[in-house]
Amino acid sequence: MLELNGKVALITGGGSGIGLAAARALANAGATVALMGRDGTRLARAVHEIGSERAWAVAGDVGDEDDVRRVVQAVVDRFRRLDVAVNSAGTGFLAGVTEQNAEDWAMTLRTNLDGAMYCVKHEAAAMMQDGQGGSIVNVSSIAGKLTHRLMSAYCVSKAGLEMLTRCAADELGPQRIRVNALRPGLVPTDLSRIFAEHPKVRANYEQHMPLGRVGRVEEVADAILFLASERSSWITGQVLSIDGGHTLRGGPDVGLLLT
Repeated sequence: MLELNGKVALITGGGSGIGLAAARALANAGATVALMGRDGTRLARAVHEIGSERAWAVAGDVGDEDDVRRVVQAVVDRFRRLDVAVNSAGTGFLAGVTEQNAEDWAMTLRTNLDGAMYCVKHEAAAMMQDGQGGSIVNVSSIAGKLTHRLMSAYCVSKAGLEMLTRCAADELGPQRIRVNALRPGLVPTDLSRIFAEHPKVRANYEQHMPLGRVGRVEEVADAILFLASERSSWITGQVLSIDGGHTLRGGPDVGLLLT
């Protein structure tokens, strides 16, 4: 079903992982997708995979507001509209609270929280131009709700992203712009592979999930497609957990990486 036929979507972090899976899903639903990321090689590979008739890429760093402004404007200049935005770009590092490196902390917050704010700001402004509104989907994490040892910067950034989602939804509703977020559990990607491939850590995650297994990027992408489409037309300001039930229980012990 081409639910997004004629729509234009911008996906940050679109060169790999959840962002790339979301781009595939939206393109398969009929949307033209613009991919943003820092790695031009990855972006080119993603465009080739999806097909140049449906996908287009422009390099940029979400942590740089000038880059975000430039990319959003490039999308509007090329396609004359922006209907959907998926903010999937993210980063993280491991460090105990007493060993935090100021540069790593700042980098994580700059990408995951500041970058998301820049994206929502300029994406929403673009969606307002034709008065048709749109849908913004932010990719959070179970780390936005559950503590993760050695991951305080990442947890703080995702908790902030979830509040940003709610505030933006409250403000932008009158402009017919919906803003929601997803809260994925452990899904193997470049960023999370260290957890998914460590036997003790993976087992610990699975023990915390009623469904007892890690997820797939396609499962997260299906939820993104739902929130991007008119099937969720009366949903805004919500955070949907896509986690096998993990957030019903407790946070994982990623400190097992050290054992």
